[in-house]
Amino acid sequence: MKVALVYDRVNKWGGAERVLLALHEIWPEAPLFTSVYNPRTAQWASVFKKVIPSFLQYFPLAKSNHEIYPLLMPLAFESFNFDDYELVISVTSEAAKGIITLPKTFHLCYCLTPTRYLWSGYFSYFDKEWKRSLTRYPLAYLRKWDKIACQRPDHFVAISKAVQGRIKNYYHRKSEIIYPPVEVEKFQIPCLSGRQANSKSQTNTKYKIPNTRLRQGFGGQAKYFLVVSRLVRYKKVDLVIETFNQLGWNLKIVGSGREMGNLKRRARQNIGFLGQLTDEELLSYYQNCEAVVYPQEEDFGLVPLEAQACGKPVIAYGRGGALETIVAGKTGIFFKEQTVESLVRALRDFEDIRLKINSRACRQQAERFSKERFKREFVNLVEEKWKKHISEA
Repeated sequence: MKVALVYDRVNKWGGAERVLLALHEIWPEAPLFTSVYNPRTAQWASVFKKVIPSFLQYFPLAKSNHEIYPLLMPLAFESFNFDDYELVISVTSEAAKGIITLPKTFHLCYCLTPTRYLWSGYFSYFDKEWKRSLTRYPLAYLRKWDKIACQRPDHFVAISKAVQGRIKNYYHRKSEIIYPPVEVEKFQIPCLSGRQANSKSQTNTKYKIPNTRLRQGFGGQAKYFLVVSRLVRYKKVDLVIETFNQLGWNLKIVGSGREMGNLKRRARQNIGFLGQLTDEELLSYYQNCEAVVYPQEEDFGLVPLEAQACGKPVIAYGRGGALETIVAGKTGIFFKEQTVESLVRALRDFEDIRLKINSRACRQQAERFSKERFKREFVNLVEEKWKKHISEA
């Protein structure tokens, strides 16, 4: 079977990119089609034999600032030719689902979410009346195209129940759920009752690093809570900063983004910014924190599962994908509102129950979302849907 992969843009690293690497392991010969490709900021894509960008690759600033060309994204994906492929898998939260294929080609869309700024996140992206007025006509065009494009895949797969609901609500399409892969073999409990968490961690020392950076900027105080996030507005890192400013507890923030300067200015001395870390460095911070704080509503969210894979609980906002990955009272705790008061209550409640949370229970919860499980479920679904597609052709 000749297979092609399609992704919105190849210029960063995150959860969707981990999905693409898992799909590459299943179909190593499949090329990757995308709107723009930036090899400098997407070194992970070098494993693909071919990365094929659209004509947007040659537009000014497109590789690093694709968002300035939203009106050209539909044309970019419609310009690709997939006539020689039997299976095309689009991984998308925007325009990649809008590719055009022949009837004989089976197009499966792995939907990260219906385009957020057009639908579920519209009022978050365009929070001022002048923004809505300025973008009214361009967004009307993109919404109309998105409604057409969402009918092109032969089958939808959602990354979570939250996304499945949005696909039904905005696209009026049915979908199945395959949760994204979590690299639980990388994120491990360091030591439990004098023994390693499992046989893999007994022999795999690749990801063990010294804790020499753990106390930087905290006056030697070892206990801390952890945030792992891109530093952009909707991630609500500012909420955590305000909360820990009030509590005076130690907080470490891993990640980078356009809000970095603003957040640093608001943070007090008990809050440290670590920037972008490697997986090896991040592992140590997960393993040594009290808990991970997860304040945003996400479509799925890998961070809570990486934390639980390390045996650590998560204090999360009780909406979106977190409800599907955290077991309240066993592997974490939820707060109801995105306010300082609500998060403070959750943190104080956590202090009362944290000794009852079992590291093994956290680890076992994370293992339910392993990469091997993802690959197995994906192959089984493709085989099932491919046979049905052939029989109906």
